[in-house]
Amino acid sequence: MSASKGWLIITEKENTARRISSILFGNVKRTRKFGINVYKANHTYVLGLKGHIIQLDFPDEYNNWSKIPLKSLLRAEMVKKITQKNLAKILAELAKKIDRVTIATDYDREGELIGVEALEMIREVNPNVKVDRAKYSAITPADIKKAFSELKEVDFNLAKSAEARQKIDLIWGAVLTRLVSVSSGRLGKDFLSVGRVQSPTLRLIVEREEEIRNFKPRKYWEIYADFKKDSKIFTCKHVKRFDDKREAEKAFKRVGDKAKVLKFEKKIKNERPPIPFNTTEFLREASRFMSPNKAMSIAESLYMAGYISYPRTDNTVYPKTISLKSIARKFIESDFRKEAELVLSQPKLRAIRGKKETKDHPPIYPTSVASKNDLKKEEWTIYELVVRRFLATLSPDAVWEYKSGELDSNGEKFAFSVRKILDPGWRQIYIYYKAEEGFVPDLKVGEILDVVDKRLEEKETKPPSRYSAGNLIQLMEKLGLGTKSTRHEIINKLYSRRYVFGNPLRPSEIAFAVIEALKNNAEMITLPEMTARLEREMDEIAEGKLEDGRVVEESINFLEKILSEVDMKSFSASLKEGVRKDKVIGKCPDCLKDLVIRKSRDSKRFIGCTGFPECKFTLPLPQNGAIYLTSKKCEKHGLRKIKIRTKKGIWDLGCAYCNYLEWQNRKEANLKTTSKVKSKG
Repeated sequence: MSASKGWLIITEKENTARRISSILFGNVKRTRKFGINVYKANHTYVLGLKGHIIQLDFPDEYNNWSKIPLKSLLRAEMVKKITQKNLAKILAELAKKIDRVTIATDYDREGELIGVEALEMIREVNPNVKVDRAKYSAITPADIKKAFSELKEVDFNLAKSAEARQKIDLIWGAVLTRLVSVSSGRLGKDFLSVGRVQSPTLRLIVEREEEIRNFKPRKYWEIYADFKKDSKIFTCKHVKRFDDKREAEKAFKRVGDKAKVLKFEKKIKNERPPIPFNTTEFLREASRFMSPNKAMSIAESLYMAGYISYPRTDNTVYPKTISLKSIARKFIESDFRKEAELVLSQPKLRAIRGKKETKDHPPIYPTSVASKNDLKKEEWTIYELVVRRFLATLSPDAVWEYKSGELDSNGEKFAFSVRKILDPGWRQIYIYYKAEEGFVPDLKVGEILDVVDKRLEEKETKPPSRYSAGNLIQLMEKLGLGTKSTRHEIINKLYSRRYVFGNPLRPSEIAFAVIEALKNNAEMITLPEMTARLEREMDEIAEGKLEDGRVVEESINFLEKILSEVDMKSFSASLKEGVRKDKVIGKCPDCLKDLVIRKSRDSKRFIGCTGFPECKFTLPLPQNGAIYLTSKKCEKHGLRKIKIRTKKGIWDLGCAYCNYLEWQNRKEANLKTTSKVKSKG
């Protein structure tokens, strides 16, 4: 594997470089320069980057948000800034020693662009260097050796599609973020970000919250009856849901002491295992335990450590090149012995197939065995999820017994549909789904049963549920918002910009204001169609069907039209009112003016009265964590309840006034206790 002069292998991260050099060459010499490791074996060098080493940006003269006209950003000449200068120096030095480069970054759009960026730097020094590409989906000895024995060509179209997205996202983000931030007066570190994918995603959350807030519950009534056969009692519900109480009461009175079985059916049905994990399915399931952003970060570290395959994939069909039985056999001597034995006990191993099949990467699967002692707690949670999902996809069906039927009591019909698990199959392995079962004895059509009890229950219709992070990722995929690699990042950005809090996600007041202002002035920015179309065009650039410059130009023209149609006065007024509302806690108990979140001269935050300096009422606030004002109000003081988001999670502060009074009471109690102790002494 050596070259006549020198060979450079470029990976995306330092730990990947270390693993790949060890797999390919065994003992390697590590040298360190400018604080960066380079692994060397004979005339071969392996260098790990730190992601993108070049960043697209506007020239420095465009940095003044208030003074630079927004339209000038649209056609400004972008510059490439080196973000990792020490890596650039090393690449320039190594370029003189080599005549061949192998790009071994992650095989996706971003990975291809990262590799091409490094290649461009090398070619500035050594324009005649030869280049090839190593494609792999797992950092295991077998996968890496196979990738380097079957080297491919660099996919420059794939890199172009990634760079086109960078350009478009930079223009969209800069123009729209400045438009909203300048119009609202929120500049500096409190700026309001807006983006091509972020805005339609935020609209989904805001509109769902509006549905919930505007929801008016309606009462309805349901009738339940308990039936007895021999000594066995079971419950059925009336076939009708009653919107009129009097009608429900009449039907309830008609239910007698006996009931006749009109229908009874019993079936055995198989429930197929869940499909293999692609990124969307993985993040949806992982969000049971942690944020999608954290789950992806952990999955990436497990991938680089060689425990799981590449976690960014659309594929839900295992390729034939993967020996599924061999992987399952590895877990016989592991914490998953029983699960592996169940899989391998089948006469013929078969893998469930999902609907999406791609050729770039396989579904996410375990590539080596780990124990709890090898991993941190959260790493083990994600690793176990991947292992259990993989083994479940190879497992036998779950077998259920379904019973359904109908009974009649004096003309009032009751129905049932229940199921009981006969063989848990894959459910023994994938333990995250609850198997809900019900009971009804075997019945015969025409037989008469006793009615031992009946109930008329008043209920209310419920509003739609908020989106969980997992459900939102699934909806984003359906609408074409973002990609498998970016959806979790978009949701994380909504949290970090304080547009949303909690899980399920709740929007802040400023989120309502931003979406309302955009809908009234530039609605297309908040709709998924435009960004979904751009994602399709990115695919066409990667396939060589579209020119990247044309796609960027179309996006610029679209934004130009948006800016020309915005009513800046109305837009600004709407946003400023939203910013004001986002700070209002409630009414001051002393003067009835608004209480708002403020900052003191030394930048400490507190709740103060807008009637200052005449009114000096204040309340303290925690100094750390992001503040979210909820729509719930304190029954005693009428102030909006507060949540604080920290790195450790969400802290429910509640009413700031109640908190302050409780603190005062504790302080007085402590003083009394201290004085009593002193007097006794």
